[in-house]
Order: sequence, then C-alpha cells, then structure tokens
Amino acid sequence: MNTDTLGRINSVSQMRARARRTLPRAVFDLADGAAEDEWTVHRNESAFDDIALLPKPLDGAATRDLSLTLFGHRLSMPVLIGPTGLSGLFWPDGERCAARAAKAAGAGFCLSHASVCTLEGLAEVDVEPRYMQIFIYRDRGFTRELADRAAAAGYHGLILTIDNQFPGNRERDLKNGFNIPPRLGPVQVAGMAIKVGWLWRMRHALRGVGFANYVRDGKKMELPPRNVRVAELFDPGMSWADVEELKKHWKGPLILKGVLHPDEGRAAADHGVDAVIVSNHGGRQLDGAASAIEALPGVVAAVDERIPVLIDGGIRRGVDAVRALCLGATACLIGRPQLWGLSVAGEAGVARVLEIYRSEIDRVMGLCGVSRLADLGPDLVLNPPLPRS
Repeated sequence: MNTDTLGRINSVSQMRARARRTLPRAVFDLADGAAEDEWTVHRNESAFDDIALLPKPLDGAATRDLSLTLFGHRLSMPVLIGPTGLSGLFWPDGERCAARAAKAAGAGFCLSHASVCTLEGLAEVDVEPRYMQIFIYRDRGFTRELADRAAAAGYHGLILTIDNQFPGNRERDLKNGFNIPPRLGPVQVAGMAIKVGWLWRMRHALRGVGFANYVRDGKKMELPPRNVRVAELFDPGMSWADVEELKKHWKGPLILKGVLHPDEGRAAADHGVDAVIVSNHGGRQLDGAASAIEALPGVVAAVDERIPVLIDGGIRRGVDAVRALCLGATACLIGRPQLWGLSVAGEAGVARVLEIYRSEIDRVMGLCGVSRLADLGPDLVLNPPLPRS
C-alpha cells in the first residue's frame, strides 16, 4: 500500500475494515474474535460512550505535551503496544515490524509469549521500553527461564498475565477450525488462498508460524496441538506466593495484567508489584466480565497512587485514551488496532495507527484546554463514576 493510500485511513475503524478485506477470515477472526457471545469485547468499547467530557477551553492549550515517564523511560504519548499472539501470521516478521513502528513513534512495546519471533530476536530491534509477557507455568522452572532470557536480552520489565490460566471459549476460532498453535488443514488453506495478496506475502513466513519462545536448550518444546490443551502449560492454581517468588527472581519492574477487582489491585501494591494493567484480555477469556474502563476507577482508588495503573481494552479513539487518563490511568495499551494496521501495511500500518492515536489525543487535549497529561483528571468528566470499594 502506498503512502498516500495509507494516509487516507483516518481512524482505527477504517483500518479494521481494510484489514477485514485483506485477511483470510480465520486469521481476521483470530484477532477480532472473543469469547462466547462476545458481550465483554463489545462492552469494552461501548462503555466509553457513558463517559462525557467537560472541556475548559479558556484554560488555554496552545501547545500540548503528550509525553510521560514510565519506570524511567520517556514515552512520546500515553499509548503502548500490548502483547498480541502470532503477529507474524498477520504480516511476515510481524512482531519486529510492530516494534520498529513503536520505536520510531517513541511508544513502548510488549512482546507476547506466543510470538512468532523469539524474544531475543525482538530485542534486536532495540525498542525502548520493551516488556516481555510471562505466565505462571505449571513448570515453575520454565517461568524462571523465560524471565532469565528476558533479563539477558535487555527487557525493561515483565508483564505477568493472570487472566489466561484457563482457555477462553473463542467460538469464532472453533467454527473456523483454527488451533493454537496453528495447524493448517485443507479447509484453512483453501480459505487463505482466496486472499491472494496476503498469501503471496506470507508464502515463506507460513512455514515458520508457531510459538518461537517455547524452546529449551535450543530445541522447540513439544506443545499440545489443540487450543483446549495449550492452557495446560499454565497453572490455574497460581497464587500471590508465585507473584512474590517471581518478584524476587526478576530484578526489574513487574507489571500485573488482567486486574479488574479493586481488592486485587490493592493486593498487588501490597505485594510489591510495580504496576497493574486493568484488562479483561480483550474479552477473549471471561465473557460477562466488566469492561476495562468500568473497572478502572475502583482499581485506581484501591491502589491509592502507590503504583501506576494502566488500562487495556476497547480504546479505539484518542478520546477514549483521554477519558481513561481522566479516570486515573497512567497510560493505555492497544492490541487489536495495531494488528489491523500490521495486516494492512506492516510496519507502516502500525505507524499509521500510532499516528492516528497521537493526533486524536493531541486534538482532544487541545479542545479540552489541557496542555499536559498531568492536568487530565475527574474534574473534566461529567458525573465521574464512583469507584467500587
């Protein structure tokens, strides 16, 4: 896609529509789909409609500063790329393409545990800050191994995801016969063949699609072949004791992702966790879970400014990011939007998505009379939601 055509994509929703036309249905649904009736993923977006802003234009905002500092790293805007599995299925070398776009934009990047490239390969891009997603595995030794590899590769923090210990019932993937990691049968191959542009780009990369980080001693680990068994690697019996052990083992920032309940946010701060991400896994796990933005105020109140609170889920416009920051979020993570950009134009597509967020946040701040992120607060929200105690 040439620069002029990409520049005419002016919103995340337009990028999604273009990605839908570009990708085979099974691949598009892998990113776009969620659990069961997909109520939570839709609520992630629609809940932002309940938050009205109260601008104060006479405060003056001739210039706006969108930057912030997170664990000693300067970010150019309050948007980071969150962990999304199998990005290399959407564009060849997808994770590193996205990381290069994040680096150029001055945004942070988190690598998924289920990336097609290794965490060491991603580190070569030298995006800062970069974080590694990790889980509490039944094999605690493998949890420590991944942490050690991340430390050796210069990652700046670990993002411990806590809401994926059981497999979500992702019915679009089941309908499409899509397995994790992917096993492409005749039906899947036939569906992909009709998307000629994508198939041509991916003709060599498809041979290497898989979970590249699941290796030991240089050899690929034997993973269960079906989605309902992959989660057997994770331990649903994990506890705060495991969090404490990982915190002792890992010397950098440890961030907890998947927090919705205020009690869990409070406990995270009590146990020495360095930040939390309010998230419901993009609605891909528990359908019926609260939206991220609805849960945010309660977690912010419970944490009581002891640690940063980030948010992930449903942020489709710059105004959504501003709403979240007004309600106490430090920064926002995006998942699906960067995959849509990646699907359309690789690195340039992700760069365009990040630029859309930057321009929209800048415009909303200007219209609200706000010059810096620190001035975004609940006073700019009509009837701010009361936190759940």
